[in-house]
Amino acid sequence: MKPATMQLQVMWNRLLAIVEEQGQALVRAAFSPIVRECGDISAGIFDADGRMLAQAVTGTPGHINTMAEAVKTLCATFDARQMHPGDIFLTNDPWIASGHLNDFLLMMPVFYSDRVVGFSACTSHLVDLGGLGMGPEGSDIYDEGLLIPPCKLVSGGDLNTLLMDIVRANSREPIANEGDIYALIACCETGANRLQNMMQEFDISDLTDLSDYIITTSRNATLRAVAAMPQGTWTSELICDGYDADIRLCARMTVSQAGIDVDFAGTDSCVDKGINVPLNYATAYTVFALRCIVGPDIPNNAGSLELFRVTAPDGCILNALSPAPVAMRHTLGQMTPDLIYGCLAQALPQAVPAEGASCMYDLPLRHTPGAASDPSRHFALELVFNGGTGARPGLDGLSATAFPSGVWGSQIETTEAAAPVLFRRRELREDSGGAGERRGGLGQRIEIGPSGGEAFMVFLSVERVRNAARGRMGGMNGKPGRIRLEKQGAGSGDLPGKGVFEVSNGDTLIFETPGGGGFGPPENRARAALEADVKAGLVSPEGARKYVGAKP
Repeated sequence: MKPATMQLQVMWNRLLAIVEEQGQALVRAAFSPIVRECGDISAGIFDADGRMLAQAVTGTPGHINTMAEAVKTLCATFDARQMHPGDIFLTNDPWIASGHLNDFLLMMPVFYSDRVVGFSACTSHLVDLGGLGMGPEGSDIYDEGLLIPPCKLVSGGDLNTLLMDIVRANSREPIANEGDIYALIACCETGANRLQNMMQEFDISDLTDLSDYIITTSRNATLRAVAAMPQGTWTSELICDGYDADIRLCARMTVSQAGIDVDFAGTDSCVDKGINVPLNYATAYTVFALRCIVGPDIPNNAGSLELFRVTAPDGCILNALSPAPVAMRHTLGQMTPDLIYGCLAQALPQAVPAEGASCMYDLPLRHTPGAASDPSRHFALELVFNGGTGARPGLDGLSATAFPSGVWGSQIETTEAAAPVLFRRRELREDSGGAGERRGGLGQRIEIGPSGGEAFMVFLSVERVRNAARGRMGGMNGKPGRIRLEKQGAGSGDLPGKGVFEVSNGDTLIFETPGGGGFGPPENRARAALEADVKAGLVSPEGARKYVGAKP
């Protein structure tokens, strides 16, 4: 008997609970701080055709939206008729999984009544896969670490120990990697077990009716949201810092009754450094940006995602082809929401925020080459910091907030316990938010250095150092980022946004993240709001002069 609509809705709510439990199982069991403390993950449940039904709220668009397509690819690679209970499949191929080698994607078939009824899947970031590691210096994918094609990690409940040995042997953090893989396995098993329990409780033998209900309902709601938009074509350009020269990103967005199409034609070509972006990752953040404005209350699944289509010329920097270096693909990939907002702001001028810091200020750290002969001095750690978001039509921007990545900022105590790093200062960056009727969110200032006399290497690949976040509707630009190295007894000097540098004992790395752009003319800001900003130290008395004529 076909389930009633009420029962289908109850099962949908159960799926939401299942995927959240999946995500929390991964976070709690993970070894690496970037997973455990920062939530750099995704988790989801898929039907027997590989269509995403539900995703955990905990996680990043770069993981979630790439996973939605990756599971389809794995389903096409491995015949369901050859799968067995207890099997788990794995890959970190950037063009299948999540855009670079450090993200492992796992998929587990869910069996019920001796046949595959769906899949549990998850992704998380592993801190080190060998090679040159998490930095932009690789000349191709082979420089960047260990690539694992789609394969079985677990066969009928038996772990592929040779594969685990290979992963450990190719990492500077073998214990953390092993622990994180076990956490991914636990995440898949949690989702599979809970889904089987739900099916037994509701006495259903497959997910067909539930899947069709979720996907059709979400697709129809998204069609209505798109239909409510103005139809037409709009274009946008965004200038990014690039590695050693500016890079131009271009987008052409067309809204029709059939959905929204985005094309990146005109975007600059790939470069010889690891900031190139596979199209799956660029698509993930492009679609996320659209979904934030178009039907943001509609669940993110195969039905709602289907109406957004992204294309790009082969070889442009947002459609890098193998074997291009892509280790730091998030640097430009996370700029695509601001590129898309440039189009959306023309179609919906009062609904789109100003530009923000966008790219997270990722800070991979590692032991120096001088420590290579002493394993006790080895470490690899990846810190994450965030700048300010753009001001919104009715609200100020958010300070030191992870948008669009959703990756929470690294914690001081956890970092200092895990690596020879000392935080000397961490505070909001006064005057970094763009002035406007609604003020841009503030960036932050972080000062770190070696602890215990142990130098370390830093691998920089950040944006908005030369090209600040732009304001919208008369709002002013945010303050660009800035990175300096203060050498003991030798003054300080600015560092470029990309490259590899050594921080020696006694040195201080000063890391200032960008602020978001303002929205609306500064003179329209309420005087009480400006006075509160000055009192709180968010805007200096000098910075307040940008708001001349603020309204009572």
